[in-house]
Amino acid sequence: MMQENNLEEKTMDEGRQGEALIIEGQTNGKRKLYIESYGCQMNFSDSEIVASILDKQGYETTGNMEEADLVLLNTCSIRDKAEQTVRNRLANFNTIKKERPDMRIGVLGCMAERVKSKLLDEEKLVDLVVGPDAYRDLPNLLEELDEGRKAVNVILSKEETYDNIEPVRLGGNGITAFISIMRGCDNMCTFCVVPFTRGRERSRDPQTILEEVIDLRDRGYKEITLLGQNVDSYLWYGGGLKKDFDKASDMAKATAVSFADLLGKVAETAPEMRIRFSTSNPQDMTDDVLHAIAKYDNICNYIHLPFQSGSSRVLELMNRGHTREQYLDLIRRVRTIIPDCGISHDIIAGFPTETEEDHQETLSLMKEVQFDFGYMFFYSERPNTYAERKMEDDVPLEVKKRRLREIIEQQNRDGQARMERFVGTEQVVLVEGFSKKSDQDLFGRNDQNSVVVFPKEDYRAGDLVRVKVNSCTSATMIGEAIELVRR
Repeated sequence: MMQENNLEEKTMDEGRQGEALIIEGQTNGKRKLYIESYGCQMNFSDSEIVASILDKQGYETTGNMEEADLVLLNTCSIRDKAEQTVRNRLANFNTIKKERPDMRIGVLGCMAERVKSKLLDEEKLVDLVVGPDAYRDLPNLLEELDEGRKAVNVILSKEETYDNIEPVRLGGNGITAFISIMRGCDNMCTFCVVPFTRGRERSRDPQTILEEVIDLRDRGYKEITLLGQNVDSYLWYGGGLKKDFDKASDMAKATAVSFADLLGKVAETAPEMRIRFSTSNPQDMTDDVLHAIAKYDNICNYIHLPFQSGSSRVLELMNRGHTREQYLDLIRRVRTIIPDCGISHDIIAGFPTETEEDHQETLSLMKEVQFDFGYMFFYSERPNTYAERKMEDDVPLEVKKRRLREIIEQQNRDGQARMERFVGTEQVVLVEGFSKKSDQDLFGRNDQNSVVVFPKEDYRAGDLVRVKVNSCTSATMIGEAIELVRR
């Protein structure tokens, strides 16, 4: 269950939002690189791209920050808590830097553009600031540091997708991996900074995506997650921004690749790998995508489908592009086309002007859908967003917290009910590692992305195991292995 001061419900995704992942691996360099990543899966994927670029510059990654020559924080601006965590970490790093004045400290990612002046000049916490589209420039920026100049590049790009960079797979389990298929976002939700920190939507060449899939398959990975701020908007037509598609030639339009097309290509390229994707926006998800999930056995029956509020009035203020009724209609189509689909959500409690009636509409939507799990937060203003500039943050903090608590309680009840449907069934589980509670138990996920824990016996990470589910909590199934499906 979520603790209120964490601003989110923990799931067995291990609460990646707002927590650090230390990128640690072994390359052939001489200088030491230490990276921490905060926020969404896209940031973790970006850190692997950075590690690849710097590997070619002679840096090897380390899990010991005190021995690093270069310390990088890949940052998130989605919520205030993540930013405060980054600032606290930077203060800690600078304490160590007093003993190691040759250490360089840099900030990457979504915080970079917005706070570059403060971090560099006013607070003097960093030596290097690099935005999400400027990682290729890191070698030049490090040279500038060596020459005693400030090193900053936060310019957004209309073309950059890093499609010809093979990420260094670091900090993972060797079983599951992320593949970024697009960058940026065109959905100007009034609470969100992503369009300002990551730019406009542009999709990656599908051939390079398939090449990355093949590489992971050949290296023994068992599952991939296709990543984008809004994967359903993926559209490749020979390059360029999605918004310019109408200007493309007839030939480009005729050969364009949609997200549903891409899903099919990936599934057919690696039929023994599990395929997942994140994140979807309700207004952009088409039935073609749902039918692709239903068609291919290796595309997992799970969709992360944020709705943010159950009130159509609030959704309009958020500029979400869909109503309550449209969201529920999409849920009905999902359940019709993919009857056993797992569905998770994002919810914001206490958006400006949210009334008690609006809040009750959110709770009633949750009751109607019965989500498997979700990520729940109370609203905090993000600088430069439309909501911050034009709307008063008028819901008192104590009301936000109380509404969030009620949302979490509802999700716990719904999650328990959804988990209980698995009790007595057999689930095929991809083992990811040891349970956090005991090294005598393994944990993995079923097709619906729900966590299953069972005694390890002779099984190991990477195995597909058929498990009989005997009991559950609201977040975890507990069972016993029946047989090895595939190693």
